[in-house]
Amino acid sequence: MQFQRRVLAQAIDESVPLLERLRFLCISSSNLDEFFQIRVAGLMHRAALESGTGTIDSLTPEQCLQHIREETHQIVEEQYRLLNDVLIPQLEEENIYFLKRTQWDDNQAGWIKCYFTTEIQPVLSPLGLDHAHPFPRVFNKTLNFIISLEGKDAFGRDSRIAIVQAPRSLPRLIKVPSENDEDNNFVFLSSIIHTHVSDLFPGMDVTGCYQFRVTRDSDLFVDEEEIDDLMRAIKGELSSRRLTDAVRLEVADNCTDESAQFLLKKFRLTNDDLYQVNGPVNLNRLLEIHDLVDRPELKYPPFTPGTPKRLKSTTDMFDVIQNGDVLLHHPFESFAPVVNF
Repeated sequence: MQFQRRVLAQAIDESVPLLERLRFLCISSSNLDEFFQIRVAGLMHRAALESGTGTIDSLTPEQCLQHIREETHQIVEEQYRLLNDVLIPQLEEENIYFLKRTQWDDNQAGWIKCYFTTEIQPVLSPLGLDHAHPFPRVFNKTLNFIISLEGKDAFGRDSRIAIVQAPRSLPRLIKVPSENDEDNNFVFLSSIIHTHVSDLFPGMDVTGCYQFRVTRDSDLFVDEEEIDDLMRAIKGELSSRRLTDAVRLEVADNCTDESAQFLLKKFRLTNDDLYQVNGPVNLNRLLEIHDLVDRPELKYPPFTPGTPKRLKSTTDMFDVIQNGDVLLHHPFESFAPVVNF
């Protein structure tokens, strides 16, 4: 956990170029994902089995999990404070904007509406929950929405809750055209779906829409002594990792307590495993900005390898340097092909 803080410290450091600071923030979020998928998942398994102590400081798995949760909540809170209060304002000074729904002008709103209709809506499959439609399978670290509804759908069903899953094929950041070439305007996929979610439920009233993401156990359990084909065993483990036990639930901070408790129950988690965030539930998706924005002055300069002075005077790759300053030729020079650099 202290390593995660050291990575986050790079995002806080003002001497680091701005887009690189955003990149370090994304890396810290990705590191936490891996930490939960492996380390926390293992501790939760041991806690469920009541395996006793197992750390050099003699903490039980339950005690270790409690320390991790307290530390992680602090780190996550710091991540989103840094994003909202520091990085986003500084990015706006550089004409890089994350547009909220309340900031869209008429032209932007019209373009986003068209984008939703043509690119997003066709690949969404909303599912109203009832006796015939149980809670769907939610894959590891995917973007999802829990929707609260009123009224009846076209089939006369009274679905109070629905789930919308965003396919991984959809970009999480969409660049909006701008009249000013210097501006880089982006909107989150979650903002677009929030705005037009009512189009997915004709005849019904949407009373709430909240994004959520679940992190699942991704550790591999392969006993090399008990299997005949290691590669086949690992393939089987990899294919099942998307639907293993949940270890963490992230929801938007405006999510109602009723919806949050409903999700915790479905994923068999407790309030200690709930993380309410003020922003996108997956900060790692902001990493796309680094490649989408062509601003070299806001990034680390590219590395240019140097050439030792003693090698600048020759273009023959078979030349070698011996005895410090004496340049000798390879003994098999006559058999070497001619190479022009």
